[in-house]
Amino acid sequence: MLKIMAKEAIVPFAVDRLVFNAAPIFIIVPALLSFAVIPFAPGAALLDTDIGALFLIAVGSVGVIPTFMAGWSSNNKFSLMGAMRAVAQSISYEIPLVLSVVGLLMMAGTMNLGKIVEYQIAGGWFALLQPLAFIIFFISGTAELNRTPTDIVEGESEIVAGYHTEYSGFKFSLFYATEYTHVFGMSAIVTTLFLGGWGTGPVLDLVPAVVWFVAKMYLCFCGFVWLRATLPRLRIDQLMGLAWKFLLPLTLLNIFFTALLIAWGLPNIAVVVVNAVLAALLIKLWADAVSARPAPERRSYYPAAPVA
Repeated sequence: MLKIMAKEAIVPFAVDRLVFNAAPIFIIVPALLSFAVIPFAPGAALLDTDIGALFLIAVGSVGVIPTFMAGWSSNNKFSLMGAMRAVAQSISYEIPLVLSVVGLLMMAGTMNLGKIVEYQIAGGWFALLQPLAFIIFFISGTAELNRTPTDIVEGESEIVAGYHTEYSGFKFSLFYATEYTHVFGMSAIVTTLFLGGWGTGPVLDLVPAVVWFVAKMYLCFCGFVWLRATLPRLRIDQLMGLAWKFLLPLTLLNIFFTALLIAWGLPNIAVVVVNAVLAALLIKLWADAVSARPAPERRSYYPAAPVA
């Protein structure tokens, strides 16, 4: 950290200096703001508001603007290409990310993150009640964080380093720190919405609630690191197709079936069973439909018999 802070900040000629210098500052602000409404323990949220989930969605969507600012102001074709890919990826995956949360908000009946955690303590984690939404949220969150296998924005083999190609020194470190701050923020959001937050159980209440929250958050962080070290990078067309052809229809179907289960008044154990079966069935059927290819045309490589 000390070394990168002491490095020279090189600014190329012909850049828009005002926008170029403002982008690293603006990009880290949404990452830090997301922690304002996270309840680390009962009553331990900096901002306890009834629209906490909406606040997270709104703050998370702002990060696209400084990304485009950095790419456009660099006056570099590779930076601009990386910025446009970042904007396309973020906007595409923001839609299934938001829609995957709708089902659990319908079940909890509130957008207050503290009350959502209390609902999970009483009725079960949403990772079990909404397994399909949990999978979609995790995949979309990985794409939002620009983590492997969805790090199309920084495809070094294709566009050097993406929208921050021209940045160096402390300005580059802000982009790098923002990425990992977003990972911790997304881990905290997954813990709050799907893993019961600070909730533990009647036997484990002797341990402070904040310890359980941090343990779950680091478990999610290890999951993101595990994926980065395991899976290969997708192509840009595969990434866009996954968002629009696969995840978006599944989120709409999940909202529809969740509304039916709530209207029928089924107990939570029935919701778990029905949701798990539907999740497995929908993923299998939709994967077969998306990956289907027309039958290859049969061709004869031998000449026809000569005509008399």
